[in-house]
Amino acid sequence: MYRLDPRYAPAPGAVLATGWQAAAAQLPPGPVTVAVDGPPTVDWDALAAGLTAELTARGSAVRALDLRAHHAPPTAVRHRTESPEDAADPYYAKLAENPLRDFFDDLPRPPRPTGREVVLVHGPGAALLPHDLLWYADLPKRHAEAAVAAGTGHNLGLPHRKGELRRLFYIDWPVLDRHRDTLAPRLDAWLDTQDPQRPTYIDGSGLRATLTSLARRPVRTRPYFNSTPWGGHWAQRRLGFDPTARNTALGYELIAPEAGVLIGTHPGLQAEIPFQLLCVLHPAAMLGPPVTARFGTSFPIRFDYLDTADGGNLSVHCHPKERYMKERFGWSYTQHETYYMTLGSPDTRVFLGLREDADLDLFRKEIEEAAQDGVPMDPEDHVMTFPAEQGRLFMIPAGTPHASGAGNVVLEISATPYLYSLRFYDWLRPDADGRPRPLPYEHGLANLESERRGDAVAHDLVQEPRTLRTGSGWREELLGALDEMFYEVRRHVFDAGAEADDDTADRFHVLNVVEGEGVLLTTAAGERHALSWAETLTVPAAVGPYRLAAIGEAPVKVVKALVRP
Repeated sequence: MYRLDPRYAPAPGAVLATGWQAAAAQLPPGPVTVAVDGPPTVDWDALAAGLTAELTARGSAVRALDLRAHHAPPTAVRHRTESPEDAADPYYAKLAENPLRDFFDDLPRPPRPTGREVVLVHGPGAALLPHDLLWYADLPKRHAEAAVAAGTGHNLGLPHRKGELRRLFYIDWPVLDRHRDTLAPRLDAWLDTQDPQRPTYIDGSGLRATLTSLARRPVRTRPYFNSTPWGGHWAQRRLGFDPTARNTALGYELIAPEAGVLIGTHPGLQAEIPFQLLCVLHPAAMLGPPVTARFGTSFPIRFDYLDTADGGNLSVHCHPKERYMKERFGWSYTQHETYYMTLGSPDTRVFLGLREDADLDLFRKEIEEAAQDGVPMDPEDHVMTFPAEQGRLFMIPAGTPHASGAGNVVLEISATPYLYSLRFYDWLRPDADGRPRPLPYEHGLANLESERRGDAVAHDLVQEPRTLRTGSGWREELLGALDEMFYEVRRHVFDAGAEADDDTADRFHVLNVVEGEGVLLTTAAGERHALSWAETLTVPAAVGPYRLAAIGEAPVKVVKALVRP
């Protein structure tokens, strides 16, 4: 059965507790300076009030220093973090390389505590000030995105300005992620503040011990779905996601920069920890030495769902090619994709690649007329379509125009730079607020792959499965591989009850059960992890040899992605 809340027990000896009273009990009565760092979307007022009340009740005097009051002026923050090229682009900004220190002019000096006194320095950047203890208060990124989209969230360094998603994605998150990652090895505690009145506390050494263990065993991240104008309802009906949501369009199975791992024993006692910390603290164990040599601590493959069941067509779009990605957006590798059809039929379709007779001048003209004057166009005049046969894999190298049609569920297996959908056409569809959806078609046209057309699209990008190896009641197939793409997609096919051995061989694997009840994964070290239909599991490189055993009385199919040698 699909798990909405997979969780893992903390390491022996870790301190895991809930509530401000429990958190305050971990602090000495004074004199001590405690820095609590974290992103701007944390409810810092509730944090300061909660800690102050509990510390005061324990007999400590508290002096609080809110670092949000000490940012540089807004004009200075924008000048330091946006280039003239960024300012002229309404869709994207180059990924910020600034240290968090750039968001301040002169940092304040906290008072020196005496006697039973606690100086509480809090807010983004608190770790930049002198301190005795360092805590990190976190709120998963989905909360920040939702708040900014709703008009209630603010950007880093701009606490009194309406938030912008563009700044959140391309400036705030890169800066905050790098800052958090440098703090992780020396944190004294972590606070999950999703419930601002009842946070979950885990001590720093216990957190690191838990992550050390998880980096060497199979681990599943917490899934969730976002709504968009094209979304369907498959995940609500089949997986149990929020039935009151507008739809379940985009399913975050494993998107490393936003994914979280739940550490705890039950829903009332759990902390959500960024998956990325596993890669930062244990890159060789998680990714494998050959992968870290190329990608550093960036986990380069993502698994997500695109749910258009009873929904609409996705926008026709492409993703940046490698040189454009590096020079314009500042990311070190490009966004190749594949579509695996979890749900599809001969009557639904996938848009993929240019027709042989595509007229690029006419394509541009129709795109501009649609964007500027609301003139509808038919993408099939320029882009090929294929039946969305269930179980079929479609290869989508960077620059290839593509979209999933209505009535499908796609398991999107792709490279991790997920914020660069260069839309050509979006069916004149408004966003949730009734406004036209953004169409960065100039970026799209600058990256359009125009050489691969017609028969070459069908031959190269719609590949037939090839058997790699077989055993008693099972086989492993190669579903798709291209020289220009750094990863490949395979599939294990099991008869009921069959078992097969595999080995990460120093390269992480990502698995998803696409048909059947599920599998039981057993590592050479004796770790066991069940994986049910539609679930995604990361098998760290350090796992090495492992065995997959089909569960249930029906055949099972498991898709696997890995970085190519």
